[in-house]
Amino acid sequence: MQSGPSGSASFIADLHIHSRYAFACSKALSLGTLSEWAGRKGIDLLATGDFTHPLWAEELRGNLRAEGDGLYSYGGVRFVPGTEISCVYKQGGRTRRIHVLALMPTLDAAADLTHRLSEHGKLANDGRPTVSLSARDLLDLALDCDPESIVIPAHAWTPWYGVYGSRGGFDSLEECFGDLAPLVTAVESGLSSDPAMNRGVRELDGCSIVSFSDAHSPARLGREVTALRGDLSWRGLSDALRYAGVEFTVEFYPEEGKYHYSGHRKCGVVYGPEDEAESGTVCPVCGRKLTLGVMHRVSELSSHAVNTDLKVGEDGWIRPDGGHPPFARLAPLQEIIAGTMSVGVNARRVGREYNRLTDHFGSELAVSLYAFQGDLLPVAGEALTRAILAARSGNVCVEPGYDGVYGSVKLLTDDSR
Repeated sequence: MQSGPSGSASFIADLHIHSRYAFACSKALSLGTLSEWAGRKGIDLLATGDFTHPLWAEELRGNLRAEGDGLYSYGGVRFVPGTEISCVYKQGGRTRRIHVLALMPTLDAAADLTHRLSEHGKLANDGRPTVSLSARDLLDLALDCDPESIVIPAHAWTPWYGVYGSRGGFDSLEECFGDLAPLVTAVESGLSSDPAMNRGVRELDGCSIVSFSDAHSPARLGREVTALRGDLSWRGLSDALRYAGVEFTVEFYPEEGKYHYSGHRKCGVVYGPEDEAESGTVCPVCGRKLTLGVMHRVSELSSHAVNTDLKVGEDGWIRPDGGHPPFARLAPLQEIIAGTMSVGVNARRVGREYNRLTDHFGSELAVSLYAFQGDLLPVAGEALTRAILAARSGNVCVEPGYDGVYGSVKLLTDDSR
């Protein structure tokens, strides 16, 4: 359990992850490595990920221990049955590709949903299965398995698979989920947007904006997390997601996400809002329409101008207007360490320093979010302390991502200025 900027007790959740059975994911993603890295990151609750895959489902059932709080445990970390599902279907004369997160209250309910989904797709092909169901019908199916089930639109703004995506999405939750739209009470912002950007869309005023890692490898766990108020239990999780119980979120710098701006990767063209206003959304190289990014769609669907010039408080928190939950933007600690050493993030000495710091302070969140300068200096040294504080305070130079290309964030310490 953690205390956020308001002082309220909360638990840290990462509910969008994968197993080694998902396409393009690390073979090291096992229950052992997930629980080990969750502890090192400072995460209290993980989704199991990929429970529809038969081999992973067998591992989950054979190793997770049911707790009296409605959750499961392994290696000192709580788990909730949860998976990402790709819904591909026709609606409104267009092909829709919508990714959603399904959270089930029990492994039995997860098995029931898996059995029903097997009629709509080949579940053994990928831990993140593709089914020929609409997002609305998937939600209906999950609720039929257990009325406590929760469905969350995943990375809501990404062009190809987000509920608001420019390529396969919709202009509203109601258009996507129809009569069941009121039951969608939380939306995942995704790596290319942050909560403040989402708050420009009026229909999201009644929704919790949540952030999770979409981790494809153990080290990527926790790059975005959500702190939820209440008890660490199924009831606490369910109530928080249904009744605006977000205490705070920890965010990627959204510019670093790979769909933040519009562009064409093959043509090397990247357009921000000013470029689009001046030149439109047609690629000047090939003459085809650009892949319209998250900033474009946020601006298109927002009822008012989106404020991207957010002020970071002295404590590292961004506090949006309107009483919405605060959030912090952080760079991954391993990337910060690698930058100060001028080596790659996978270098062994980066791993050794990362382990030393997280062992000393208890977790990556404790280092990156809570440790003061006086705490860091004697342990991390001057250069690394400056870099950690620069990331926390927003002293960065960003090169936005576009059309599947990750952006980059350069920390501005006193030396680099």
